[in-house]
Amino acid sequence: MAKYQKYAEYKDSGIEFLGEVPEHWDIASVRRYLVDHRQGYYTTESYVDEGLKLLRITDLSDLGEIDTQNCPMVKETESTDLFKLKKGDVVFARTGGAGSFGVITKKYDDLIYASYLIRFRFMSAKLEPNYLRYLCLSDSFQLSVKQNIHGGVNQNIHAEDIKNTIISVPTLLEQNQIATFLDFQSEKINSLITKQEKLIELLKEKRQAVISHAVTKGLNPDVVMKDSGVEWLGQVPEHWQLVPLKYLCTFSGGGTPTKDNLSYWTDGNIPWVSPKDMKTFWISETQDYITEKAVKESSTNIVEQNSLLMVVRSGILQRTIPIAINTVPVTMNQDMKALKFGKRVLVEYIANLIHGNTAQLLLEWSKEGATVESIEHEYLANSLIPVPSLKEQEEITQVIAKKMKVYAELTEKAELQITLLQERRTALISSAVTGKINVTNWQHPNKNNEATTELGA
Repeated sequence: MAKYQKYAEYKDSGIEFLGEVPEHWDIASVRRYLVDHRQGYYTTESYVDEGLKLLRITDLSDLGEIDTQNCPMVKETESTDLFKLKKGDVVFARTGGAGSFGVITKKYDDLIYASYLIRFRFMSAKLEPNYLRYLCLSDSFQLSVKQNIHGGVNQNIHAEDIKNTIISVPTLLEQNQIATFLDFQSEKINSLITKQEKLIELLKEKRQAVISHAVTKGLNPDVVMKDSGVEWLGQVPEHWQLVPLKYLCTFSGGGTPTKDNLSYWTDGNIPWVSPKDMKTFWISETQDYITEKAVKESSTNIVEQNSLLMVVRSGILQRTIPIAINTVPVTMNQDMKALKFGKRVLVEYIANLIHGNTAQLLLEWSKEGATVESIEHEYLANSLIPVPSLKEQEEITQVIAKKMKVYAELTEKAELQITLLQERRTALISSAVTGKINVTNWQHPNKNNEATTELGA
């Protein structure tokens, strides 16, 4: 922040999170600027096709903005008038994401807010709405609010805690200038973040395409091909075999020892895999462990290491097939299957086959019209698998691993750039709304000069 000017005089705010603020800025609790607050609208009636939009916690963004596109609609009544949102209002999540917020920065005629939100209405002559959004995004405000969040799993925050939060407030003229400055800087940073996010998506698509081609077409571009007879596979190398999966592996299921018997879970040392553990390619540790007694007396079984673990029943199967290879013996729950392969195929080759063709296999293995997302065992077992020689499988696996390392490094760099840009944005916001930098003389660059203007200039 060294490139920015500072104010001529500062004073100690007396608040650790705020530190020093410009001498002429007001230091006060939120309640000084508050008109009133109200908990959101509660209804047990069904949603309707036409009516008022109901803003929920899920409609709040990480940047304090709101998105009304997916808001359900409720019937308009006399009581709903009390819950209509106005420009300048701030809604806070009081539970289920406590501390999340959204600022209403434009006029709505048909927007009310749900019961898990608290609406705060401020003096419009004292606080500019867009500045207020940045104020609520600042580190000092967020830290102050978060220290007042109560509860464990079901976190909540009370209106009084927010009302007692100390803020520093400049003049309206300065608020508008600060908001304009932050709008400009945030737009530039957000644009850079978007580019990095698109790069990550392109890398993901490229990675999947590379895997898919290698495990279905092989590594030799001049090899003679044949029709596989399988729509999603298309042509495969002529010398490859096509074998039903059931002839390549054995299947086993899992189970959950009753939680009522503590001897099944207390001091357990046997990994118990559930869908929540399926976030890595290799699994050696799990969130839960069970005892040998649990294995003997329940429906779960020991799965040998180097098996392919697969989630076969979960809502996540709408978009992906979670798989992993266990490096140690494990047990697993009833929503999973383990595939133990013989000498004809490498487990890593099959894992790559699934990773590279997830969308197609979801259609092949799922039952059409099923009410619960699941992989049907019959479809899974009878699906034709392209099987090259073990030597080719090893070569394909090694090439994929090498290329995936490159893509992983590029993705990691892009993710790091996103993190740094987000930190830069947060630092700018926090510095501007607490007066650590003085932007009163900042001027919006002319469009002709924008291309040569350095970020932050």
